[in-house]
Amino acid sequence: MTEPEVDYTAVFRALPGAVALLTPQLIFVDVNAEFLRITRRTLEQRRTTREEWVGRFLLEDRPEFFDRPEKYSFMLKVLASLRRVADTGARDTIALQRYDMEDPDQPGVWHERYWTLTNVPVFGPDGRVALLVHRVEDVTELTELIRAREVALTLQEAMLPAPRPVGRHPAAVRYRPAAEALNVAGDWYDLVDLPGDRIAVAVGDVVGHGLSAAGVMGQLRSALSAASLVAEGPARALETLGLYARTIDGAENTTVATTFIDWDTHTITYSSAGHPPPALLQRDGTVEFLDQATDPPLGARPQHMPRIQAAAAFREDAVLALYTDGLIERRREDIDTGLARLADSLARHQADDPETLADAMLTDLLPPGDATDDTALVIVRL
Repeated sequence: MTEPEVDYTAVFRALPGAVALLTPQLIFVDVNAEFLRITRRTLEQRRTTREEWVGRFLLEDRPEFFDRPEKYSFMLKVLASLRRVADTGARDTIALQRYDMEDPDQPGVWHERYWTLTNVPVFGPDGRVALLVHRVEDVTELTELIRAREVALTLQEAMLPAPRPVGRHPAAVRYRPAAEALNVAGDWYDLVDLPGDRIAVAVGDVVGHGLSAAGVMGQLRSALSAASLVAEGPARALETLGLYARTIDGAENTTVATTFIDWDTHTITYSSAGHPPPALLQRDGTVEFLDQATDPPLGARPQHMPRIQAAAAFREDAVLALYTDGLIERRREDIDTGLARLADSLARHQADDPETLADAMLTDLLPPGDATDDTALVIVRL
């Protein structure tokens, strides 16, 4: 079978990224359509066709680079990068750079823009650098998303309780934002001291991402903490939270699991609003999923209804784990597989202290390259 002929000139012109070809002497050999589109976006740019670029030196007829200090600095970095590639034959990338552009429809109005530039050598038959591939990418929107993510993370961290002892019982908490997502989700955890030798432990997951989800998360976490202090049990606490959630935009379909741990009776009372079940690791190494009191998520029912709760007994030195779905769910995988993986990790690290156990579980359960969803985890040694 013969290979089809490829028109590389047509491919170059159609590339979605802005690309120019230069000689090692920094003379333009070609520019593609996207390069022309980007450079037309400023009134300062005098070249509007491919023919006006080809054969020109990089700085020829470019006075705009000398009348503003920030643009002069920008061009010096471009020159230095291209010369490094020409001299060394090694690829070179210019990190995020700010280069504002004037609005073509509103002279005198400038827009903040951010760019990355990559320069790559093309070698000739003699092994020397024959051409330089100069790629320009406008990453302003990506930068804005990253900023929004950083703000949401800061807000979320400020609203989540700091790691601290809960009563006299050792506990560990972990929160891991998704590495592959630009927007932070609304996962949360909470631990509340209750009267007597009791604590309430909860985890939740707000639908949505970004600042709005982080804001809803903070409101729901605080409301559940307050409700847990006065409610007779976890079901009543979730009922109160459900009523409150109906008054908050974006709170509908939030999932929550909450547990009341009582060391006097060695009992865990629990209730779940559509959330993955807490896992109880007993001293004999068996893992029980607390799944006998699961109702729909907050606001999912047309009308408010009472919630159910159940109880499980534990012996001293057992371990309770609450978590969000980012720890167990994987694309194209049954949730039971993730639950089995979690149970195995718990049992294998049973002897570890809560801090070590939490780290081990994240290592075992988060996929290579980190998770695609946010993850919250709480470990309590009973």
